[in-house]
Amino acid sequence: MYISHMRSEGNRLLESVDELIHIAEQAGVPAEIYHLKMSGRENWHKFDDVVARINAARERGTSPEETAMDLVVEDGSRVQVVYFLMSEENVRKQVALSRMSFGSDAASMAAEGVFLKQSTHPRAYGNFARLLGRYVREEEVLPLAQAIHQLTRLPATNLGLRQRGALAAQYFADVVVFDPAAVRDHATYDEPHQYAAGVEHVLVNGVPVLRDGKHTGALPGRVVRGPGWDGWKD
Repeated sequence: MYISHMRSEGNRLLESVDELIHIAEQAGVPAEIYHLKMSGRENWHKFDDVVARINAARERGTSPEETAMDLVVEDGSRVQVVYFLMSEENVRKQVALSRMSFGSDAASMAAEGVFLKQSTHPRAYGNFARLLGRYVREEEVLPLAQAIHQLTRLPATNLGLRQRGALAAQYFADVVVFDPAAVRDHATYDEPHQYAAGVEHVLVNGVPVLRDGKHTGALPGRVVRGPGWDGWKD
């Protein structure tokens, strides 16, 4: 056991706790602090931070680097992380822009089978439902009709996707039927594999794939190619 009368019990208390934990982890031995105290009135407020560091060290069985590598091996691919970098105020301003196209930037997943063996960002399940439920219905950042346009016709037009993005004759029948009063996201960072609520029916290329909120088992999806595909045919 590594027993330490720490380097500082006062102004550099937190740094001393970190040093003790680092030494114990590198040496691969248990550690004990002699003596656990916050010396001096100006250091009394450090109690919670000290205890948090100790508890974290007791619960962390491997170093962050080793943990990351273990997760890579277990997952068989890459370890995903979430960064809290964005301003909510800016998000609201961007959502309100009439030329803003909306996308999830996420893969299509299912809350079952192999998908549950890995984590994902909650946007994979709740991106569009959050737009319609939170920013349209609850916060009234933009009208429902505008949101629908920016989810469908606008991105399809921008990308040059022919016969997509509108309910019109000779267009592929991609249709979503939802309840504007009930649509909402449920996916969280802790539990991302949760379907959104309020979507009742979905047709893909004219075939029902979601009926009364349940998957029909149909797989009518097809490759959607933009105008650049014509140049590759030859």
